Amino acid sequence: MVSCRRIEEHQDQAIIIVSGLPRSGTSMVMRMLEQGGLPLLTDNLRQPDEDNPKGYHEFDRVKDLAKGDTAWLFDAKGKAVKVITALLTHLPSAHTYKVLLMHRNMDEILASQRRMLVRRQAEQDPTSDDEMAGLFREHLKRIQGWMEQAANLCYLDLDYNAMITDPLPAATSIREFLSRSLDIEAMAAAVDPALYRQRAG
Repeated sequence: MVSCRRIEEHQDQAIIIVSGLPRSGTSMVMRMLEQGGLPLLTDNLRQPDEDNPKGYHEFDRVKDLAKGDTAWLFDAKGKAVKVITALLTHLPSAHTYKVLLMHRNMDEILASQRRMLVRRQAEQDPTSDDEMAGLFREHLKRIQGWMEQAANLCYLDLDYNAMITDPLPAATSIREFLSRSLDIEAMAAAVDPALYRQRAG
């Protein structure tokens, strides 16, 4: 975790970003925040399905960050919005951000991504799992390096696998990091171990 002292003056206006690789548990964290009492920025255009039966909690315009669509961020102040790591560097410096960065066992991420592609009958990426894992790890390392240098941003690392086993410590850490009055018991109860379907080993 990086210290948030540099953005303490803007605590109430900070935009809460839930980020991670696809299939790393970001939807679960969005659900936790919602149950804890934090407002979300979502549009419900992407409906729940077999891969995410409790919903994706996405805001579709986030996909256009790289194209310069950033005006919606004014409506995100004080709220949580999901942004994949590949788009984080497109967040404009005019705002302050607190990022909840999800980590998950890489084998599980890859297995979950493959399963999703099979369900959607989408074309499979020919890249091997070992190569893809290496690319993902390098990507995360680069993103974390960028966040550590950003003057308008701080982040909290969260471990999906640990949260599934015992969500209360993570819920407590999130509340302390965000400096918001959140119901940590409700947040912990939002974690559904039954949805942990791609398990390493």
